[in-house]
Amino acid sequence: MKMLLSAVLSGCSVVHTRGEVNLEVSGITLDSRTVAPGFVFVAIRGLKTDGNRFVPQAIARGAAAIVSVLPGEGYPGTTWIQVADERAALAALAANFNGRPAEKLHAIGITGTNGKTTTSCVVEAILHSAGFPCAVFGTIEYRGPGFRLTAERTTPEAPELQALFKRVVDGGWKYAVMEVSSHAIELKRVEGLRFEVGVFTNLTRDHLDLHNDMRSYFLAKKKLFTGLDRTVPRVLVLNRDDPHFDELKAIAPSRVVSYGLNLAADICPTRHAPAADLKGMDVAYKSPLGELQMQTGLIGKPNLYNIGAAIGVAVGFGLSAEATRQGVAQLQNVPGRFELVQAEQAFRVVVDYAHTDDALARLLETAREITPGHVFVVFGCGGDRDRTKRPLMGEVAARASDFAVATSDNPRGEDPMAILRDVEPGLQRAGGVEGKTYRMIPDRREAIRFVLKLARPGDTVLLAGKGHETYQIIGNEALPFDDRAVARELLDELATGRNR
Repeated sequence: MKMLLSAVLSGCSVVHTRGEVNLEVSGITLDSRTVAPGFVFVAIRGLKTDGNRFVPQAIARGAAAIVSVLPGEGYPGTTWIQVADERAALAALAANFNGRPAEKLHAIGITGTNGKTTTSCVVEAILHSAGFPCAVFGTIEYRGPGFRLTAERTTPEAPELQALFKRVVDGGWKYAVMEVSSHAIELKRVEGLRFEVGVFTNLTRDHLDLHNDMRSYFLAKKKLFTGLDRTVPRVLVLNRDDPHFDELKAIAPSRVVSYGLNLAADICPTRHAPAADLKGMDVAYKSPLGELQMQTGLIGKPNLYNIGAAIGVAVGFGLSAEATRQGVAQLQNVPGRFELVQAEQAFRVVVDYAHTDDALARLLETAREITPGHVFVVFGCGGDRDRTKRPLMGEVAARASDFAVATSDNPRGEDPMAILRDVEPGLQRAGGVEGKTYRMIPDRREAIRFVLKLARPGDTVLLAGKGHETYQIIGNEALPFDDRAVARELLDELATGRNR
């Protein structure tokens, strides 16, 4: 596919151009290693490195033009486009080059700290039940007509995102649901996207290494609702129980559909109980679609919110009560979200992505509701990330479990024991006593082995933090590690040992 550079530059806030702009370009990239002849290379000043350093490599690989905030002195003979904001320009270039595909879709954007992945999966299931295939872009994977790709990040960079949107449109699908991270908003990966429905799940402490404080974190999220393309979403689906509800509701002229546990919400559960096999819930919701009674494979209070948010999307699109009921019932689980690990053990083992103090507290609360015995938790905190939540995670784990094991969770460039030492004050603040109610075991496999040996019939073991992830980042390496696979291996090993 080729397009004139002059057309691709539409809406890019160009400051100055040098060279030929009526030339054909064949791709857009921010990675000099992927430049091919005819590509436009956008030099991004990133969080860790400056893309302007790699302009010579991009030119050597055949870049047709360079886009940068710099004036481009020293590169005669190269078409150079100076822009006011290179990240906003990258988003506009990528959208233009792909024919602005998002504008041809019913796009749903979901933002918030927790619940985005599960809510998007419930939305997908409801739309599928209504006869509308729906592409999904989120933390686990990007999937649509003819593609299913493991996600490297919650929201892909603009060139990849726009190319995937084009594949959705070309495949004849009309709907797409997308998790929109605060990073993606701040770094303008989603700049210019038009969402017909915007969903807000909640706001709890996370990513303060990027946003510095909770107000800045919220304001990043809020941009989804005030309009990333300067157009406010037609429908706002908002959590009435979150303290930010009133501020978001005041955004006009959108229709607001509220959900929550509060009976004043448009959508709220009127009844919920664990299913007889404890592998799901029986629920009933009050909603603008009437009373919705259904069974779901999802478990716990957080999922009451996630299902409520998805029902709000169904209301926003005018879907039927029956399609909504069937969609919720058909979704049995979400990878790495309260996912049961079965290996014929006499106790429950659950893998979950909970990696904030609020998410961990809700996970432990859910486990407690369905556990007649003890609740054990293995958890960690990521290296080179927000350190302020480390003692908070420890405090939650010690307070809400019977025994907690702090371990590694993508330590990256930090010493795993240094991370655990940041966690320990929280464990002790909640009354934890080392060896009696908590342990610190930096080797994650050994931490899981330790807890599985403790568990007895009627207990629940929670492996928190990694969820669907199949790797452990140590230093600069992503080493294979899947909590689900490791738990099964260790359960089989322990069973073999007991049977000898």
